[in-house]
Amino acid sequence: MLLAEVAATSTAVAATRARLAKRALLVATLRRAAGEGPDEVGLVARYLAGELRQRRTGLGWRGLASTPPPADEPSLTVTGVDRAFEAMAALSGPGSAGARDAAAAALFGAATAEEQRFLRGLVVGELRQGALDALLLDAVAEAAGVDPGLVRRAAMLAGDSAPVAVAALSSDEPTVALSAIGLTVGRPVRPMLAQSAPDVAAAFTAVGAGPATLAVVDVKLDGIRIQVHRDGDDVRVFTRSLDDITARVPEIVGIARSMPDERFVLDGEALALDATGRARPFQETSSRAATRGAGPTGQGLATSDAELAGSAVLTPFFFDVLHADGRDLLDEPLLDRLAVLDRIAVGHTVDRLVTADVAIAQERFATWVAAGQEGVIVKSPAAPYAAGRRGAGWVKVKPRHTLDLVVLAVERGSGRRVGTLSNIHLGARDPAGGFVMLGKTFKGMTDEMLVWQTKRFTELAESDNGWVVTVRPVQVVEIAFDGVQRSSRYPGGVALRFARVLRYRDDKGPDEADTIDAVRALAPATKAP
Repeated sequence: MLLAEVAATSTAVAATRARLAKRALLVATLRRAAGEGPDEVGLVARYLAGELRQRRTGLGWRGLASTPPPADEPSLTVTGVDRAFEAMAALSGPGSAGARDAAAAALFGAATAEEQRFLRGLVVGELRQGALDALLLDAVAEAAGVDPGLVRRAAMLAGDSAPVAVAALSSDEPTVALSAIGLTVGRPVRPMLAQSAPDVAAAFTAVGAGPATLAVVDVKLDGIRIQVHRDGDDVRVFTRSLDDITARVPEIVGIARSMPDERFVLDGEALALDATGRARPFQETSSRAATRGAGPTGQGLATSDAELAGSAVLTPFFFDVLHADGRDLLDEPLLDRLAVLDRIAVGHTVDRLVTADVAIAQERFATWVAAGQEGVIVKSPAAPYAAGRRGAGWVKVKPRHTLDLVVLAVERGSGRRVGTLSNIHLGARDPAGGFVMLGKTFKGMTDEMLVWQTKRFTELAESDNGWVVTVRPVQVVEIAFDGVQRSSRYPGGVALRFARVLRYRDDKGPDEADTIDAVRALAPATKAP
């Protein structure tokens, strides 16, 4: 299949805001790919979801800043492009950078202008078409004529959409093929996510708890999400984005090997603690899980004992178990899973309260927040583990309104901030593609943060008019605010009141930012423009 067909679909999808129209375009292309064979289906599905098969190619935005003139006619095939990226990813050692640049120049030189745009988006992870994984899975289901729920569950357990597309579109019995995709110890599962509530009482209502119905209330730690798989002596640790960080966290590997069961999958958080047991700054924890730009190799993995020795020690705290000694627990009620977890991870579970009394839960919430934790997650005791979904079974409560937004631009500082990049422009994710600006802020920034963000946004700069530096929309920032108000000043029709920076989230990508719809939901009287 020609890459030009896939690139044209991406362009067409980006040009429409209607979800059904986007899906129809994807369905047509997936069906054409299905006629070419399983390898084509997997690659086309992955490319339409905005990602390469290779986790890292060695290429980056700066390396693609100057590309050869585009070809006049399309000639690249999907499988040929995959082979080219695989060859680039395999390069290492002296001379590899030059060889990689030459290979990239050859690939881009054979691409048309539309294909170059598409390839560039795949390489840097910024294919702005408003058709990433969730919409692609719906399109796979429609193209195969199967239940979308079955497709989504298979993708959750596979941790990847490509093999799911192959199973659905290259099998004579797609329902059977999809049902055969299960949890495999050693292969990451997409994590279950939580909805938000403004207070504990609202969270109890959301999960159907109280006054006579129990709720499970977990402390919400300010750490990094981890998923730990053990199969005998083989232990692997994954982040919420399913990156393998095993080599960076030997202390977590050691703790997993010390547990009584030989085979399990645990879900939890890891964080660095000070001598009193309080969490150290989030940046110290997140630096251990960084998958980009950390470590001397630039690949995000520690490569020496000396590097690890200089890092903060992480302590894991688990709150769920997905598999234990040959038995999948995903569909078991939470309370049953917790009984298994408490047997396996003795001394390494999060603080937990099981109660039907909202007042008691509120008291515990206040205690945990005073101790420096983020808040609580209220859970239904009967809820299964709905991997990859932000369902009603888990509801998080924080002591303040917060949103994960994306930095769209940054202004040059004035006064004592001259010489820095200071005031950031905030954007919420538009499910149809792109980002919607919500306002600006310079509040909450420490001197250390100003130094960091000046360097970071200089690297991400796309244009500079002398005052405002427009940046690639990839950096996620956690913003606290006092409320949402109507505003005709910004394109989303809403603005944040007293927005202030809490921290930069290097553990999240722009596709995980909060949506403009979620922001508008916080202001019920506000209508979309």
